[in-house]
Amino acid sequence: MIVTLEDVRHIARLARLAFDEEELLAMRGEMEALLSHFSRIDTLDTSLVPPTTSVLPLANVLREDTPHLGLSHEDALQNAPEQEGGFFRIRTFLEDAFPRVPALQGSERIPAKT
Repeated sequence: MIVTLEDVRHIARLARLAFDEEELLAMRGEMEALLSHFSRIDTLDTSLVPPTTSVLPLANVLREDTPHLGLSHEDALQNAPEQEGGFFRIRTFLEDAFPRVPALQGSERIPAKT
């Protein structure tokens, strides 16, 4: 198949590639060689080859999605390095810059702005 320089420019533009004239000529030769190889493949008799989407046999490797009991709250927290209020306590990257503010109790609520 003959590839024109305009074909190469068009494909290069679609691929957002910039070629000078010398590179365009080199790419034209490479594209012609590729298309020539593909045309040789087209001459093969594939009438006995079944259509396929993959050369490997595919099988569903996922297990059935069956519900089961998870860890209890206590079991989930038993190996936690730190816990607080029944939750995992983790160090945040802001902890050094901003010290922890204790939780407000019922009578210490911040009044709403009016």
